[in-house]
Amino acid sequence: MTVESYDFIVVGAGSAGCVVANRLSADSATRVLLIEAGPRDRNPWIHVPAGYYRTMFDPRISWGYETAPVPGAANRRIPWPRGKVLGGCSSINGLVYARGQREDFDHWRQLGNVGWSFDDLLPFFRMAEDNALPGMSETYHAKGGPLGISQAEPNPLCDAFIEAAEQAGIPRNRDYNGAQQEGAGYFQTTARNGLRCSAATAYLRPARHRSNLRIQTGALVRRLLTEGRRVVGVEAEIDGRTVEYRCAREVVLSAGAINSPQLLQLSGIGDPAHLGPLGIETRHALPGVGQNLQDHYTARCVFACKQPVTLNDEVGTVIGRVRTGLQWLLTRRGPLSLSAGQVGVFARTRPEIASPDIQFHFLRYSAEGRGKSLHRFSGFTVSVCQLRPESRGTIAIDSPDPAAKPVIQPNYLDAMIDRETMVAGIRLIRDVVGQPAMAPFLGQEITPGTDVESDEGVLDYVRQSGSTIFHPSSTCKMGHDAMAVVDDRLRVRGMEGLRVADASIMPTVVSGNTNAACIMIGEKCADLILSSQSAPQPELAQ
Repeated sequence: MTVESYDFIVVGAGSAGCVVANRLSADSATRVLLIEAGPRDRNPWIHVPAGYYRTMFDPRISWGYETAPVPGAANRRIPWPRGKVLGGCSSINGLVYARGQREDFDHWRQLGNVGWSFDDLLPFFRMAEDNALPGMSETYHAKGGPLGISQAEPNPLCDAFIEAAEQAGIPRNRDYNGAQQEGAGYFQTTARNGLRCSAATAYLRPARHRSNLRIQTGALVRRLLTEGRRVVGVEAEIDGRTVEYRCAREVVLSAGAINSPQLLQLSGIGDPAHLGPLGIETRHALPGVGQNLQDHYTARCVFACKQPVTLNDEVGTVIGRVRTGLQWLLTRRGPLSLSAGQVGVFARTRPEIASPDIQFHFLRYSAEGRGKSLHRFSGFTVSVCQLRPESRGTIAIDSPDPAAKPVIQPNYLDAMIDRETMVAGIRLIRDVVGQPAMAPFLGQEITPGTDVESDEGVLDYVRQSGSTIFHPSSTCKMGHDAMAVVDDRLRVRGMEGLRVADASIMPTVVSGNTNAACIMIGEKCADLILSSQSAPQPELAQ
């Protein structure tokens, strides 16, 4: 067996892991190993912004997960693509850059997580940004950081939808990542000069020349190595051989909301009642591992368009596809430069709530489904997701085999408020597209269809057709109660030498797309490590 030694080992080269590896290796005296199960990000479609429709279901660079049958979603198994490549999900996602609401992070702080209020975290959001958009407030944004932020070019159909939202009582908001989130406007995206700006291109590319940073791809981490209550390294499998990596200081798990709890459970850190029947010795009892799973469930409305101004029209022919490809190759503009949604709307379904509880993604195209062919007619899509779901799910291994996929049960629509909010969201979509600004463009409602009108009918449509919008979180939650897995310094409770830094640490999922918050979590984790290696270790909650 090969044995190698480092100061820090980062498991998972996704949105947070790339950040942690970059920041820790900036000290040339610190030896850092970054381990990724997938390959390097050489697939050319990764770097084309619209290439997500080709990559998210590509088994070479996606884990290809699916849920267990979900009772609230018509007992369907729902695909859950997750990035298995340098950059992780930031290499295959829809590029939307949305931080979430101030209230999200202030709530984390109210739960007792010191240093996690919005004001505490804003410097880390700004630290990451290279925001190319003119007129953005310097209070909330910055230039010169690793992560390129840009915006799609204006388009008449998108402009009409924003105006229609305003006519429906939703204010225009050019910067939903600024003073307030509520409103309608063009999405900010993780792209620079017409190319995807993943965590790998933003954080690893500038650091890969460092002699003290090793980036190991194609390595499946099998388990954490422990000595008593201290983690001293990891065991990985590379090309059929076992390699043991030892660390002098800390292991940082950045494997994501699925793989981080999976690896803890495989290593005997979790609920003894779960691990024992699988033949896994409990090394440290933490019942919250894999619990508290949260995700944004989404449903789509598809409409025919009365004018040929959609992407269906632009790329619906061979000539159109050739023209589109040449346009992107020569100018880095056009349909291939677009994100998964050009306009975003953050709105409230009820006037009595304090901040938006739903999000729209407006897409200037329509398709048979994700990753499937565009419709032959002119069409556009508006999807809705509930921002603060109350349903809770689980991630649980059902085998001691590290290569076996864990059981994912998100329990979508389990809570009544989730069901009510999704129905209200569909109705609000119809309200917006029915405004005068959309009249020149609005054709037939294709799905759910005008015959679906009652609350029961709309809910049935949501159950039958809805899916993940790819924001799983909270399975190693940060906090102080008995189900918390990490403390507010991201240290696994009751263990030494082990932190978690990814979406799994969110006590509650942020109100928006999760990539921006994951990058912030990486920045915060690195700062916590670098600022103090001597803070007292927390006691396990009773």
